Amino acid sequence: MKNIIWLAAVLCLLSAFVQAEVKTQEVTYKDNGTELKGYLAYDDAVQGKRPGILVVHEWWGHNAYARKRARMLAKLGYTALAVDMYGDGKTADHPEDAGKFAKAVGGNLPLAKARFLAALNLLTAHETVAKDKTAAIGYCFGGGMVLQMARQGIDLDGVVSFHGSVATSIPAEKGKVKARVLVYNGADDPFVTAEQITAFKQEMANAGVDYEFVSLAGAKHSFTNPDADSFAKKFNMPLAYNKNADEQSWQGMQVFFNKIFK
Repeated sequence: MKNIIWLAAVLCLLSAFVQAEVKTQEVTYKDNGTELKGYLAYDDAVQGKRPGILVVHEWWGHNAYARKRARMLAKLGYTALAVDMYGDGKTADHPEDAGKFAKAVGGNLPLAKARFLAALNLLTAHETVAKDKTAAIGYCFGGGMVLQMARQGIDLDGVVSFHGSVATSIPAEKGKVKARVLVYNGADDPFVTAEQITAFKQEMANAGVDYEFVSLAGAKHSFTNPDADSFAKKFNMPLAYNKNADEQSWQGMQVFFNKIFK
């Protein structure tokens, strides 16, 4: 009899495990008439509400890579939304187009902020999300963008920038930044200069921001993206995937989230 009960319990657990999966959903939202196309991911095995994380794409736009990171966050127990900062879900296949898209949004802070907030509102309205526990991560263009949103005082628990720009023309003001800040930068990234890093650290200190800047030895720009090597070859750009840097930064992000959401 005991064996039968034990077997039934095991089968129930296995059944629950099999049924649990990461749910994904195409979502459409708007900012001032512009249609934005996002991608939501969460694990339906997680009970109750959990923190919500925005994922801001590279300068290539809202593509498969941003969606992959959203699913990875969902597997960690978060609800993640890969956002669309360019509008209509458009993506670039060439650096010239990517640069134009990034400049159009990154160079217009009110526009960028409005689109970011539209995504945040969509995320926090989801039934699985605890509204008082939110963060944002970003890659390349997205890394610089989440830092800009933190500087703007958007109510987030934290932001994590992966190989993003740290330079800004609108520095953080003392007492305005609500989010804790974590930056992962490739030590061999030619797009982020030593002068910019020094200025960023001084900016954060002057503004009283709780921040950490991690320089990853041997890592170049786009070190988290396995497609970086093919982009480098195709467009003759100083990019390179770095498995150790990718894994180290992802693990560090998890520790960071455990701290800010405890």
